[in-house]
Amino acid sequence: MLITFKSIATPEIIMLDNLARFLLRIIGKPLDKQGVISHDELAQAIARLEAAIDDEQKKEALARAEHHFDHDELADETPVGLAQRAFPLLDMMRVAHQQEADIVWGI
Repeated sequence: MLITFKSIATPEIIMLDNLARFLLRIIGKPLDKQGVISHDELAQAIARLEAAIDDEQKKEALARAEHHFDHDELADETPVGLAQRAFPLLDMMRVAHQQEADIVWGI
């Protein structure tokens, strides 16, 4: 199923429901048929998502250091991380926060 995030501050974003559910869980929101991240909640939501991305990147760096991957091996096996998956929503949240706009979603 697809979830559409909308804000008057940005173009809409469409993502699969499993990713939307995961990202919303990080920021403390349930994935209901419809929902909102109010402009008052955006600062905390951005901080939570950025902290989760930072934690994942630290864990990946530690794993790389422990396993001493060579460059070619690492290029073939590096999965898409949270930073890449979360970027569209995180960018939307940052712009909406600057413009004091809400973000709404629906199925």
